Amino acid sequence: MNIDEILDEMDELLDKAHGVPFAAHKAMIDGERMRELINDVRLNIPQEIKRAKLIDYDCKRIMKEAEAKAEGIVRRAEERAKAIVSQEAIVKDAKKSAEDMLLKAKSKSSEIKKAVNAYVDGRMTELEAYYADGLQEVKRKRAQLNLNK
Repeated sequence: MNIDEILDEMDELLDKAHGVPFAAHKAMIDGERMRELINDVRLNIPQEIKRAKLIDYDCKRIMKEAEAKAEGIVRRAEERAKAIVSQEAIVKDAKKSAEDMLLKAKSKSSEIKKAVNAYVDGRMTELEAYYADGLQEVKRKRAQLNLNK
């Protein structure tokens, strides 16, 4: 189960909760089930982060492969230029093509990296909001307990 599914289940648990008499904004939920869901979230967070790291690793690997490929093209173009001095136009085209490919690879890598960073940031923002809401609820409950003493 992924985090989104777990959060959906938490929403369902809250939707099915029974209201507390004389307190319309409060509800009773199955605490044990909620704790299970929270533990599931904790167990799944590293998976989401691992996936993001894998995406980042793939971006870097793709970038290195593209650079190596582009360097290979440039190297071959330079060798060809030495062999065919009279055909400068061909050499220039090959270098231009290699440089264009390298620029495209760097651009694509940058786009992928931005997408990965945006994805990770979004996930972390969601988690931060989720835990902040939970913390606020804990603080409210504590304050309520302290008022009832």
